Amino acid sequence: MAATTRLQLIRRHLHPDLQLSPTAAGGTSTSSPRTFRYTVDNSYLTPDQRQFYEENGFLHVKKLVSDEHLEIFREEFGRICRKEVVVPGLTVMRDVGIAKTEYVPGQQAVSKIQDFQSNEILFEYCCLPEILKYVECFTGPDIMAMHTMLINKPPDSGMKTSRHPLHQDLHYFPFRPAEQIVCAWTAMERVHRDNGCLVVLPGTHVGSLRPHVYPDWPGGVNKMYHGIHGYDPSHRRLHLEMDKGDTVFFHPVLIHGSGTNVTSGFRKAISCHYASADCNYIDVKNTSQENIEEEVLEIGRRKYGISKDTPLADIWRFKGRLVQGERTNL
Repeated sequence: MAATTRLQLIRRHLHPDLQLSPTAAGGTSTSSPRTFRYTVDNSYLTPDQRQFYEENGFLHVKKLVSDEHLEIFREEFGRICRKEVVVPGLTVMRDVGIAKTEYVPGQQAVSKIQDFQSNEILFEYCCLPEILKYVECFTGPDIMAMHTMLINKPPDSGMKTSRHPLHQDLHYFPFRPAEQIVCAWTAMERVHRDNGCLVVLPGTHVGSLRPHVYPDWPGGVNKMYHGIHGYDPSHRRLHLEMDKGDTVFFHPVLIHGSGTNVTSGFRKAISCHYASADCNYIDVKNTSQENIEEEVLEIGRRKYGISKDTPLADIWRFKGRLVQGERTNL
């Protein structure tokens, strides 16, 4: 047996949470750097896990969330879709491919809900100790849940509208620094290429935030599904196939998206973007984020009658919710 093969087997035995992929950018390292930029110094992550995130911008953890919790979240999502539960501030989205066809009821009409921080059952996901012990490795001990989603990716109508263009999550966030923000994304069932798993461009988190625009797709694009403009299309892509309960943690500058769902079923995942409570809000006027600010504020004016002069940061102050420690700033 080759020495490299033996080493990989030993790593898998000692650190089963770390997903070793022969196609991952840079792989893992047998030695740790003296300093890490993207994780904090605590004893939870192994040096190999920290190095993998340092080089790739994501970390895949197997079976982190229990089937029991996921079933509770699935049932609550169903109640929301049937309008048995009213959630203040919740945004319910329909796939543009479905919206252009005749009305369909219940979960089949909903491709995503977001901002469920006022629903205590779904928000329990954001507070799970098994999630937060990893999140603290990226944000530190004072943690805010800033953005919540439950994605119900529908079977594609044939127009490829179920895909999500490549993007960077930081495009949507008026707070910094990026190094203290992380997303936890949990598969609620087996996720694979056929039903539209996540695709990431490993290592792109070390770059900068790029401009985002709506892609010019013939079948249409879902609302606020901005795509990155001006990235390197030759950069290698990695499809993150995941089992139910698997969770991936990733950096907000990492370029990622998801593919078309070519199966007959809906693909569900639940996620939360966390930030250190020590982060600061920024003014996005005259930056590449101004287009998303204008779009969000226009929706806010239509739905809630907010003032046209309301800064984007004020909306995020309202949405953010403390999950651990003290709300020191955000």
